[in-house]
Amino acid sequence: MRHRSLIAVTAALAAGTLTLTACGSRDSGKNAEGGDGGGATVVIAVDAPLTGDLSALGLGIRNSAELAVKQANEKKYVKGVTFKFEALDDQAQASSGQQNATKLVANKDVLGVVGPLNSSVSESMQKVFDDAKLVQISPANTSPSLTQGPKWAEGQKVRTYKSYFRTATTDAIQGPFAAQYLFNKAGKKKVYIIDDKKTYGAGLAGTFKGEFTKLGGQVAGEGHIDPESKDFSAIVTQVKNSGADAVYYGGEYPAGGPLSKQIKAAGANIPLVGGDGLFDKKYVELAGGPSAAGDLATSVGAPVDSLPSAKEFIENYKKAGFKDPYAAYGGYSYDSAWAIIEAVKKVVEDNNGKLPDGARAKVLEAVQNVSFEGVTGKVSFDEFGDATNKQLTVYKVEGDDFKSVESGTYSG
Repeated sequence: MRHRSLIAVTAALAAGTLTLTACGSRDSGKNAEGGDGGGATVVIAVDAPLTGDLSALGLGIRNSAELAVKQANEKKYVKGVTFKFEALDDQAQASSGQQNATKLVANKDVLGVVGPLNSSVSESMQKVFDDAKLVQISPANTSPSLTQGPKWAEGQKVRTYKSYFRTATTDAIQGPFAAQYLFNKAGKKKVYIIDDKKTYGAGLAGTFKGEFTKLGGQVAGEGHIDPESKDFSAIVTQVKNSGADAVYYGGEYPAGGPLSKQIKAAGANIPLVGGDGLFDKKYVELAGGPSAAGDLATSVGAPVDSLPSAKEFIENYKKAGFKDPYAAYGGYSYDSAWAIIEAVKKVVEDNNGKLPDGARAKVLEAVQNVSFEGVTGKVSFDEFGDATNKQLTVYKVEGDDFKSVESGTYSG
């Protein structure tokens, strides 16, 4: 089903092992950090889970970034530069992410990296990229500490790594946004809070709890799960006996779906609510289909298919023949890749049409100042490297998928 006809190419893409040249030839150019020749080769890479439980999200990230690279070449967007694409699989594991970061740094043609999906994986990669002055833009990381330091919640915001950016908004906004919706709009006043003890899940649950209690909501109980277990009977019993009218889960859909299913099977007919880690059709399947009706998830931005700015992206994604959907972060991945492309263009134009020596540091500096209308709206970054687009959406399970309920920004 892929746009390319060769079976071997398709297989290699699925494994995330193929480096693509959309046009031009590497042999006659110069590499990204300088050299002789008429043209330059610039690699934009992706790190994401391309296999395993979270691959439904990771493949959408990979495909969307690849589409941006392909279109930049087709448009000859940066004269004298041929963009290439490389995708590495981190399997949602921090150790794999760190190995991938080291590999990408060693390739001097790599001038930008899109990803990863998981905040915990990003924690293992940031210093590697920062030491090499290699820009990293995540379309999905939401942990505030990645940009604002470990004491951000205490008001001590410090940007530790200047090479790190993201096009997604953070859990400092997402958790409270969910709390406001649940308390004010859904009328849920007593919530049981569960997390998976990982960076993303625990952080999200913490920000939700802070806002929910501030609003006057009651925490019926708190607990943790091992997302690898899939047998959540102990905490399900606690939820049922707590009298909670909703469960807030900080974690991702591979465990969130079964948790919701088991809660309903135990007789507690209450919605499970979570963040963007739940927002995938796979969640509904794992949660038991019809029994998941009414479950809620927040996700970054407005629904991509509702944005006029995303119409061309959606059409081009379909034309490219990717067999996997762009999923929750496709638009943000495309915008992340395009932010790198815009930075490369600026650096080349500022150097009389040629890629300069020391291009990595110059591209990194240029990313800080990019500003353009992207698939997801205005793309730009604040002084911490966070997205200036703070919009979020609440989605509810209806039928076999999530449907948008309300979009807005956190009013804190």
